[in-house]
Amino acid sequence: MESYKVVRPEHLNHFGYLFGGFTLMWVDEISWIAASRDYPGCSFVTVSMDKVEFRRGVHQGAVLRFDVRERHAGKTSVEYEVQVYADDLETGTEEAIFQTHIRFVCLDAMGKKTLLPRR
Repeated sequence: MESYKVVRPEHLNHFGYLFGGFTLMWVDEISWIAASRDYPGCSFVTVSMDKVEFRRGVHQGAVLRFDVRERHAGKTSVEYEVQVYADDLETGTEEAIFQTHIRFVCLDAMGKKTLLPRR
């Protein structure tokens, strides 16, 4: 699944760069959407992200592209690989700025792990 976000002034720190926390929030949200679409009816919660390393700063006006791909499904959890790219709209180029693996677990109405549905 692909999704996009525009970096706006409210996303910037006092040096004019994107706060890393917004990137993490968007990775979590967009990946959760991918998991929820891939496994309808599941209630997912985030369990982990494997690595947090920002490769370069991002300024206002950049368009971020989130590429989310399922990597592994277990009995009760699913893992996605997420690549984030910053697009330069003037040159048409993009640069990788972040990558992680994020895992979600499926919960039942009582908050206990439950099996993923077959696909």
